Amino acid sequence: MDIIFSVTFLLQVFLLSSSPAASQRETYRAKHSEEYCAMYDICGQRSDGKALNCPYGSPSVKPDDLLSAKIQSLCPTITGNVCCTADQFDTLRVQVQQAVPILVGCPACLRNFLNLFCELSCSPNQSLFINVTSISEVDGNTTVDGIDYHLTETFGQGLYESCKDVKFGTMNTRAIDFVGAGASNFKEWAEFLGQKVPPGFPGSPYSILFKTAILDSSPMKLMNASVYSCNDTSLGCSCGDCPSSPVCSGSEPSPPRKDPCSIGIGSLKVRCVDFSIAILYIVLVFVLFGWALLQRTRGRRRLGSSAEPLLDDMVGEGSSFANLPKDGTHPAEVQWIDPQGQNVVQFSFVQGCLSSFYRTYGRWAARKPTIVLCSSLAIVVLLCLGLLRFEVETRPEKLWVGPGSKAAEEKEFFDSHLAPFYRIEQLIIATIPESKHGKPPSIITEENIELLFEIQEKVDGIRANYSGFLVSLSDICLKPLGDDCATQSILQYFQMDPDNYDNYGGVEHAEYCFQHYTSTETCFSAFKAPLEPTTALGGFSGNNYSEASAFVITYPVNNAITKVGGENGKAIAWEKAFIQLAKDELLPMVQSSNLTLSFSTESSIEEELKRESTADVITILVSYIVMFAYISVTLGDTPPHPSFFFLSSKVLLGLLGVLLVMLSVLGSVGFFSAIGVKSTLIIMEVIPFLVLAVGVDNMCIIVDAVKRQPSGLPVEEQISNAMGEVGPSITLASLSEILAFAVGSFVSMPACRVFSMIAALAVLLDFLLQITAFVALVTLDFMRAKDNRIDCFPCVKLNPPSAEQNEGIRLERDGLLTRYMKEVHAPFLGLWGVKILVIAVFAAFTLASIALCTRIEAGLEQQIALPRDSYLQGYFSNISEYLRVGPPLYFVVKDYNYSLESKHTNQLCSISHCDSNSLLNEISRASLVPTSSYIAKPAASWLDDFLVWISPEAFSCCRKFTNDSYCPPDDQPPCCLPDEGPCGLGGVCKDCTTCFRHSDLVNDRPSTAQFREKLPWFLDALPSADCAKGGHGAYTNSVDLNGYEGGVIQASEFRTYHTPLNRQGDYVNAIRAARDFSAIISSSLKMDIFPYSVFYIFFEQYLDIWKLALINITVALGAIFVVCLIITSSVWSSAILLLVLIMIILDLMGVMAILGIQLNAVSVVNLIMSIGIAVEFCVHIVHAFMVSLGDRSQRAKTALCTMGASVFSGITLTKLVGVLVLCFSTSEIFVVYYFQMYLALVIIGFLHGLVFLPVVLSLFGPPLRYSH
Repeated sequence: MDIIFSVTFLLQVFLLSSSPAASQRETYRAKHSEEYCAMYDICGQRSDGKALNCPYGSPSVKPDDLLSAKIQSLCPTITGNVCCTADQFDTLRVQVQQAVPILVGCPACLRNFLNLFCELSCSPNQSLFINVTSISEVDGNTTVDGIDYHLTETFGQGLYESCKDVKFGTMNTRAIDFVGAGASNFKEWAEFLGQKVPPGFPGSPYSILFKTAILDSSPMKLMNASVYSCNDTSLGCSCGDCPSSPVCSGSEPSPPRKDPCSIGIGSLKVRCVDFSIAILYIVLVFVLFGWALLQRTRGRRRLGSSAEPLLDDMVGEGSSFANLPKDGTHPAEVQWIDPQGQNVVQFSFVQGCLSSFYRTYGRWAARKPTIVLCSSLAIVVLLCLGLLRFEVETRPEKLWVGPGSKAAEEKEFFDSHLAPFYRIEQLIIATIPESKHGKPPSIITEENIELLFEIQEKVDGIRANYSGFLVSLSDICLKPLGDDCATQSILQYFQMDPDNYDNYGGVEHAEYCFQHYTSTETCFSAFKAPLEPTTALGGFSGNNYSEASAFVITYPVNNAITKVGGENGKAIAWEKAFIQLAKDELLPMVQSSNLTLSFSTESSIEEELKRESTADVITILVSYIVMFAYISVTLGDTPPHPSFFFLSSKVLLGLLGVLLVMLSVLGSVGFFSAIGVKSTLIIMEVIPFLVLAVGVDNMCIIVDAVKRQPSGLPVEEQISNAMGEVGPSITLASLSEILAFAVGSFVSMPACRVFSMIAALAVLLDFLLQITAFVALVTLDFMRAKDNRIDCFPCVKLNPPSAEQNEGIRLERDGLLTRYMKEVHAPFLGLWGVKILVIAVFAAFTLASIALCTRIEAGLEQQIALPRDSYLQGYFSNISEYLRVGPPLYFVVKDYNYSLESKHTNQLCSISHCDSNSLLNEISRASLVPTSSYIAKPAASWLDDFLVWISPEAFSCCRKFTNDSYCPPDDQPPCCLPDEGPCGLGGVCKDCTTCFRHSDLVNDRPSTAQFREKLPWFLDALPSADCAKGGHGAYTNSVDLNGYEGGVIQASEFRTYHTPLNRQGDYVNAIRAARDFSAIISSSLKMDIFPYSVFYIFFEQYLDIWKLALINITVALGAIFVVCLIITSSVWSSAILLLVLIMIILDLMGVMAILGIQLNAVSVVNLIMSIGIAVEFCVHIVHAFMVSLGDRSQRAKTALCTMGASVFSGITLTKLVGVLVLCFSTSEIFVVYYFQMYLALVIIGFLHGLVFLPVVLSLFGPPLRYSH
């Protein structure tokens, strides 16, 4: 966390405040000549105790030998006479020591900075460049009230240039932010240093005007002390503190990422991919039309007509399926006879075996329906017993992070060796724009800050019950430096105290602190550390903090590795009370002030996921009811007379069919529950719909096939023939779906992997129940109808229909869809012009989809994973809109060898004498190109600060008593007690000495024993004004001291920040950039270094999501191709099926790009499963094409007439009905990733299966295999 320190020394180093007032009272009109002083000694004090110099114009004084030696140690350029007393110099030394720890990383900067104030305080020629311009009376003494400080432009600019890039690692920022209020040039820095501050405020008690020019007539001269450049290699400034150093010039920051390749067409820029695809399409269209023209010409010559026969009389009962042998012996190789009896269609061995098996099995199942039904149900019910162990997983890290995740392993290492990242509780309060597209007004007003104090009072008043104990924020919050919570809020500029708000000046003080939060003690937080405005404000641009349109209030809460019980249990109890308070009280308070409020806690996502898991129960029930109603209508016949409705309807069959689907889902979930696999939200809502849609398809196809059988056949033969007809294609479709779903289980995300496994087993169980239990139910239902028994009430029997009515029932077999396919759809697609147009249009869609695929963004928006009505929806939107600071980024170093013989120290650090390509120097360089590195700042380095802390230069930091125990700085107890007034150089710490002399160190580096002994001192040292480098608070958890005595630190971290990440792509690119950076550094330094941030475990999967998607889609397509090839033994038909499936998937991805659906594990699994579902739209048409007779065009039309109606009503409409229900889900993830994606799949699959595929088969389908 941040540290406590005061940099008032910057404004006070020229105030020599320890001596008593001088007895002499000379005129302030000094003599401007060499060896003359402009000020000497102290003549008074202000009301706040700040000393005021005497305007004493007199000759400089020769110091005694002791004082001369002291001055030489700090100001080596000042020799001979001086203009300061011994007491004045001691005060100067104490005050400038505060600057040393901050600037010592670059010796050139430190030397220049010390020279500025050494010359001002003690130079013997002080009167040449110091002119007292105003005086004041204090207690009857004349004191200095204003001076002019004349110095050369060269010195001033050189001072600034040497210091502008020096880092202050503890705060991840530049030292100039602390010693110069973030000045961008020397003029701004000088204005800051010279400001006269009111009593009680840190800074100068009189004004100093820095001037770089004097009149020609003036006897004064410009101060022109030697100025050192930071790129002077003899001074050893590091690359991080001096990027212009020669040792750093060989490695430039990596350039920003280049835009994708594009081609200029006039004023437009077209991406190379889009341009290439457009050219390819134009070429393909020309080739297609050329080929079509050639084929047309050949057809006319050969046939003497301009059109092929569209439909002949062979389409009917005698054309294909009706010619199955009706005896009980069926060879493995089934043969289909054409009407002329000259040729037979020869099936493959496997297809023949399947057809023969299903015919035999169908007959057996129809004869013993009760045995088949009971045995199949018994197995599934047995699996359902596993539901006794049913559990739902709602923890985000268990849902979205795979067990083999590299990020998960790194998080576990970080948490166990260092400390878990603290829990975040947050409020975002924002103003509302006056118009829809207007700019929101500033939130920095008196009324809003007072409202914030009221809100804070209510938050402080929360008392949550945990196991009988009342838990408050103070009990669980992060307290890095004492008893105050490290709350990140604008109220910290008033130390969280409403009284300070009035005393400090209200809004004006806050706006002052936005620019001086590091350099003004009254701007420090209640926990004694500077607070960056970027962490407490939002909605501003650049550094225009006063224009902020949002307050961001963050409560860091201690976290524990154990997720349940203990400290986390207290935190979770408080978080629940905090959310309730926000909903019940804070929200109305904020809204009444015309502001918006969003809020979140660490446990919010998990709690909302739990709520979401039960939010859509009604949606699931409605989907089953709607599907039941639809299937009941679809399976039944349209009666020739209303009186026969109860005979022809199949409501009971539809209901039982839906129940079978439910049983298959329950059986699958039960099986996996039994083996300890927890279910997820996706499983509970999507799988029932998915299996229902898939299962109903096959039910419709089986029933339609039975209906197509001659009504005069016994029910057993009808079932036998129907199963022999559609059994192979149902098997192929179901096997393809099962394989596609199973391939999805290779996705690493647990939620999607478990979903795929349960879906695959559910589809398998559903398929087995369809060919067993459902076939038995169909048999019983047709027996019921044949026996004139009423649907749903089979005990009631009607009178048998007359011969005329029976004939009417038979004639009604061909419904509207079948007639449409025969009379409209098939003939229309048979036209040559239509065929060419279909090929051209579908090719255009496919190529356009390829171009669109490149625009799909990886990621998963947090809002989508939550209920639509969740309070987190607004919170995540506000994070993207208002936050101006990125997530913390840690570079973790494993096994750092700190021994003097090891090179690791210089390979890591970034101060003087560190390697130019060290880790911290490279991080600093990367922060110079944040657009590509996503690193916002140099890293806070415990190692740099430790090396500075033990340095003899930082003489107030590492100190020891005479008994070699730790001695704190002079402004800390026991050296200085709060109730004893101003701290001095006396007291119990007067005999403390620095830990080391320069001679004790080797090249400014400690020995192994020195490092081992002093590191715990550093980590326990409190930072303060005298020594800002104390490690307590800032680095308490940065080093793992377990076993460090052996010379190796197992784990340590260096903290920086990512740039603000507003889009999913930003998060993915940030983790990719950090890992690439770490890989390069690890390889270069031969050390084990990895990056860590809290969001990595959730976004790691997107690094290789495209690779994962392509591999799994390829595997699924390959598996389906192999299955199709085995069953059909036709490479030709299998290749056509594969081509259509690829086009469907590409078109689906194109729709994803148009709808803005991101690529993630959910959408990848959907794409994989879409392949299996898409098979249903195609495989039945392909199968019917292969078993039909005639030329390609005739066979395509026969296939459409035979199976087109079933594919439309039994597959397309059933899926459409199920999909539409998901539109009403309260879960956004289902609406986007299931409703939108599956609706697109249904439409695309229907168009390809019933439009594109028949055309392709009619033009390029496999030839008929004849056996003479």
